[in-house]
Amino acid sequence: MTRKFSFRKGQPWLYTPGADFLFILFPAFAVSLSVILFPDFFESNSGLNPLLWFLLVVGIDVAHVYSTLYRTYFDAEERKTYGNLLWSIPVFAFLGGLTLFLLDGEWFWRGMAYLAVFHFIRQQYGFMRLYSRKEQNAPGWEKWVDASAIYMAALYPIIFWHSHPREFNWFVEGDFFVLSFPEVEKVALLLWVISLSLFAGKEMWKFIRTDQFNLPKFLIVSGTALSWYIGIVAFNGDLSFTLTNVIAHGIPYMALIWIYERKKANPRDEKKFFRPFLIPVFVGFLILLAWLEEGFWDGLVWGDHAAFFPGFSALPSIKDSALLALVVPLLAVPQLTHYLLDGFIWKVQSPENNVAEILD
Repeated sequence: MTRKFSFRKGQPWLYTPGADFLFILFPAFAVSLSVILFPDFFESNSGLNPLLWFLLVVGIDVAHVYSTLYRTYFDAEERKTYGNLLWSIPVFAFLGGLTLFLLDGEWFWRGMAYLAVFHFIRQQYGFMRLYSRKEQNAPGWEKWVDASAIYMAALYPIIFWHSHPREFNWFVEGDFFVLSFPEVEKVALLLWVISLSLFAGKEMWKFIRTDQFNLPKFLIVSGTALSWYIGIVAFNGDLSFTLTNVIAHGIPYMALIWIYERKKANPRDEKKFFRPFLIPVFVGFLILLAWLEEGFWDGLVWGDHAAFFPGFSALPSIKDSALLALVVPLLAVPQLTHYLLDGFIWKVQSPENNVAEILD
């Protein structure tokens, strides 16, 4: 029997096989393999040196937050589609953050950490759904297996983290609860093994039965499982965690924004901006915004990377708790807005948008 499977044709790529692989699918594998291949380096250099901090945190992590601007506030159609949501969410984010910080600064950071975890996991689920957009007629049990696999790929390492204190934090020390029930982690590990095994078995069975194999979906699930396990469970250092966490999350998101806007572009309108030779401008603007935000964070709150933010060191370092309760939630608005807006703008089957149609 002649096989119909092709790595290029018939696959639900979002843009092209090369672009999808390089910027969306490959980062999780690249950073995970670098940690696996050079364990001594990552164990002996568990912390982030200043330059790596700037490249990873400012250049990717914070920068990717601002890429949502292209998809929302800078897009006339999206402003019309989401209307007041775009303006109410930042206000809600600030007021919610202010309330939490006034109650307890620790609860503010804890809320930020858990919202970030939810966002990071949902992004992986979102990519899996985008790569499954041509499988809408698949049986319900197949969709359930897919969802279970992608969720457990990320949830087990997070549960492990709660049961085994790590030498790194999501934002600040103590932002995660500590589980006093080690049995929870053991159950989560069992579910992790079962869900990923069912997913792999289902994909193999489907290929044998139909000659169809959704390669990008398989790579998203396996890359998520690998990078989250390596960064959180297998290694216990800030460098390995930040590398696997930031690169595997931020680069694919920025790529998705560019791909979406590029495909949505009409050659006669303003979206001529989304052309390959202008990608450095696309990314550079995001890094500039990230640098400005982190400059205010460093000058007003943290004060630990002044060398990267000349001029911001002249800002007064805030020690007053009441003033911090105002400034910290305000500085967190871009990040919170990014987290919250993402819950609306990428829904594949949402009546408010036609994401799947545009990406096809």
